[in-house]
Amino acid sequence: MDISIKRRMFLACISICMAVSFTAPAQSKAPETGSRAPEIVLPSPSGEMIALSSLKGKLVLIDFWATWCGPCVKEQPGLAKLYRKYKSAKFICGEGFEIYGVSLDSKKDSWEEVVKREKITWVQVSDLKYWKSPVAHTYGINELPFNLLVDGNGNILAKNLHGEELVKELDKLLLKAGSGNSDIH
Repeated sequence: MDISIKRRMFLACISICMAVSFTAPAQSKAPETGSRAPEIVLPSPSGEMIALSSLKGKLVLIDFWATWCGPCVKEQPGLAKLYRKYKSAKFICGEGFEIYGVSLDSKKDSWEEVVKREKITWVQVSDLKYWKSPVAHTYGINELPFNLLVDGNGNILAKNLHGEELVKELDKLLLKAGSGNSDIH
């Protein structure tokens, strides 16, 4: 084989490898329990930019989901019940409960339709970049549904709690009347 052909093949391989590395970023490792939740600032369906940090002081469930994810959509009515029950509750690590829904959808109309149909009233944001969302990369998301429970100071308390596990954790964190022990700042 002629040296110029080998050289062209080598350069072609290098070019392909570089193109792949720029278009398919390596998956980040999910933040650990006890660490600070990385900031998220994404648009709501109306276009308003909403920062996770705007919920400081509250106990927050960051819920990563998508309309094309059957288990995610199936989970929404249960989250609605939790939201109604705990929205105004006082916790040992936050005052009130909020859900910060991060959709990994790519189609705004599908996202908005499910939010409306499921009567989702908590914060919803998305950059509509599907799996290529920088937030999915930052949080190491490789499957849905995925969630993190974050205290009023932005620290991750737990990951991937669903159904009864989530209810038990929220109940455990409730500030009992008359206990007077709160670390809310």
